[in-house]
Amino acid sequence: MSHYKFFKQFISIGTLLLLITSASAGNNPPLVTTDWLNQHLNDDNIAIIDMSDSFQYQRFHIPGARHLPYNVLNKKNRQRVSYSVGSEIVAKIMSQLGVTPQHTVIIYDDTGGLNAARLYWELQRLQHTKVSLLDGGLVKWIREARKISWQEMEFKPAAYPVKRTNPSLLAQKDDLKKAKILIDVRSKEEYQGHPRQPRSGHIPGAKPFPWNSAVDFEKDFTMKSASSLKAALGKLGITEPNQEITLYCRSGHRAAHTFFTLKRLGWDNVRVYDGSMAEYELDKSASLKKGNAP
Repeated sequence: MSHYKFFKQFISIGTLLLLITSASAGNNPPLVTTDWLNQHLNDDNIAIIDMSDSFQYQRFHIPGARHLPYNVLNKKNRQRVSYSVGSEIVAKIMSQLGVTPQHTVIIYDDTGGLNAARLYWELQRLQHTKVSLLDGGLVKWIREARKISWQEMEFKPAAYPVKRTNPSLLAQKDDLKKAKILIDVRSKEEYQGHPRQPRSGHIPGAKPFPWNSAVDFEKDFTMKSASSLKAALGKLGITEPNQEITLYCRSGHRAAHTFFTLKRLGWDNVRVYDGSMAEYELDKSASLKKGNAP
């Protein structure tokens, strides 16, 4: 069955060999290059997932890529707060896409990894270790004039059993009270709040780190260097890989991207507050702070 019907510039040779060796050993780096993917397009154990919007996927995509719309990973309650559909549903989605836990999953989009990172977080919760984002995604792939396809991917559903999940990657509102480091990844304007909107601003104690500060949009939507990102995080007091960090945005969408950013840099004790500000601000007793200071 077609999944569409089911769901409405250069790196060194040494680095390339390291990436290939790591992937074959089952220890995928969080980020792979377009050169690496081009070398592995026809590998049977590779499952490429395109999280661009449906119109873009129909126009063209990387050969062999399965399409997964972002919205199938989320559900909204009556108050319009968006949450994850849950690991059990994500596993069923993977099954329908013909993906198994044994696949090396490569995810991309055309938005600097914003959509792709949400699936990365979901698969991390399922403890799927062989998963990476494509650096630069579709933007870099196209600008390098690499092969594209208009063919809709056909596949057979596969078994994706849920053996265990990692609950430590998900934060709830009550967890915020004991959060050691709280990071707001929204825009500067959202963080500061609006003078005429009483329920705006940021959670007291939260430090600002906009998600898109990790992406170089002038350089084919690729991720910024690890050294520059660590320097920026260091100014916020984020210096040790074992620090406990909780992330939030408006709906958990952008927070998942910063989750990926931190995982790429070596931070392992990171959680996403899934309900984020959309849920938090509904609680009239939950305080908010305006301005630039945490």
